[in-house]
Amino acid sequence: MASIGDFDPLHANIPATKVEITISGRNLLDRDTFSKSDPICVLYLQGIGNKEWREYGRTESIDNTLNPDFVRKFLLDYFFEERQNLRFDLYDVDSKSSNLSEHDFLGQAFCTLGEIVGSQGSRLEKPLVGIPGKKCGAIILTAEELSNCHDVVVMQLCANKLDKKDFFGKSDPFLVFYRSNEDGTFTICHKTEVVKNTLNPVWQAFTIPVRALCNGDFDRTIKVEVYDWDRDGSHDFIGEFTTNYRELSRGQSHFNVYEVLNPKKKAKKKKYINSGTVTLLSFAVQTECTFLDYIRGGTQINFTVAIDFTASNGHPAQPTSLHYMNPYQLNTYAMALKAVGEIIQDYDSDKMFPALGFGAKLPPDGRISHEFALNGNPHNPYCQGIEGVMEAYYRSLKSVQLYGPTNFAPVINHVARYAASVKDGSQYFVLLILTDGVISDMAQTKESIVNILHLQRKEICHHNLLAACLPMSIIIVGVGPAEFDAMEELDGDEIRISSRGRYAERDIVQFVPFRDYVDRTGNHVLSMARLAKDVLAEIPEQFLSYMKSRGIKPSPAPPPYTPPGYPLQTQL
Repeated sequence: MASIGDFDPLHANIPATKVEITISGRNLLDRDTFSKSDPICVLYLQGIGNKEWREYGRTESIDNTLNPDFVRKFLLDYFFEERQNLRFDLYDVDSKSSNLSEHDFLGQAFCTLGEIVGSQGSRLEKPLVGIPGKKCGAIILTAEELSNCHDVVVMQLCANKLDKKDFFGKSDPFLVFYRSNEDGTFTICHKTEVVKNTLNPVWQAFTIPVRALCNGDFDRTIKVEVYDWDRDGSHDFIGEFTTNYRELSRGQSHFNVYEVLNPKKKAKKKKYINSGTVTLLSFAVQTECTFLDYIRGGTQINFTVAIDFTASNGHPAQPTSLHYMNPYQLNTYAMALKAVGEIIQDYDSDKMFPALGFGAKLPPDGRISHEFALNGNPHNPYCQGIEGVMEAYYRSLKSVQLYGPTNFAPVINHVARYAASVKDGSQYFVLLILTDGVISDMAQTKESIVNILHLQRKEICHHNLLAACLPMSIIIVGVGPAEFDAMEELDGDEIRISSRGRYAERDIVQFVPFRDYVDRTGNHVLSMARLAKDVLAEIPEQFLSYMKSRGIKPSPAPPPYTPPGYPLQTQL
């Protein structure tokens, strides 16, 4: 899950701690006729300005249970000085549709992140509400502050002579891993796949972050339960064992052969020995490279801005215009540009930014352009710093005629051409598109984005550049009151965007509506900080996804600078 973390230079001014939210449900409503519900939980965060709820993410769905323990977590930044309102909606999944209105509502709960963190053991249990006259059960929310451990573990296990649980066959075993909490309870952290019809399964190797397994505490107890999978969700308990990271790190040895014990059987049968054994076949630790590892190694973030100059924005001389040139305060375009640009410029050493416009008629002949330089120089569209971009933007408003339509593909392909020429990990490109309305070239834009992703696999170029396989991310900020449904489709968080039957290989688009960040008091400092944080939140993950897919490692960080005339510090 994306998290801005160290990426945010505002971090020193707005202290944040990362917390991982784990969700469980108890005694949920049963909305299925012939089986139990198949629950999923959806988390919403409340916008700062208009108090609208925006979906943050979804857990996996779990079949046939009224007491789910969801594996998928939510990673949130916790701000001590802010009220961070959360809403958890539960649904019974009835189909593969991502449209929540097509599933049965099971209830909801409201709380703040501070409520969860401040509860005893950081564990909050709340009744679910929302269906009049019905007891909807309860939701259990647990928060744990994450350590800064970046290691991941790759391990594989097998089992031998597990108990037979199926009447007509053997067992269908799977493993469930839990890490222990400070209060002695356990939090689910991994499920293996099911291996059908065997008492001697070999599970596939899997990868799990060390922080998820033990939160960096190598002696913390790890409990592993063994189950026999049943189609109706009433999985049969075979047995369990405990270990810890330090034991597992010994790798394949007699130390890592575990007896699977069933306490009920042990209490009943005097001759009971065990319900089989589980053996660790392999255990390897890999250090995950972080976004900052690449930045420290010299990777540059190249920032390009593209601004919507279509007529639907309104004439810049009118106070109702989104481009209104108010001498006393920034308009919405300028506020969004400044908020995002001032953060991202810290990762670009020369501070020279290409600034483009689209949807205007240009002097002297009135030709329509969807890719023009704001500084008037098509051969060198670079502006010095964000202030230079702002100056070029204001100059363009005085010289061009706002027109249309709203086409994104030309500016996306403009940046993609540069990104296609630098794929060694030394540079990464971020395009910020500021727009007021409905996109006119959706098909071409989707084609450009999907192509960006597919170029990586094919290693070829053609005229319609392939954005998602290039070192490139796209941020779209929607300004004004328009509906932005098409932008949500481009965002691709829930469903990957597709074009001509091809799906984007990774998510490279992040969309936010500016209106969610409007501060009613007129103090825009904090709200603009949050806007910047939210639009930049997915960049580190998108960046790392590209680097991993290309097998690019960060360059070594240069040695610390030593001023001339000072001796080098050596460690004895």
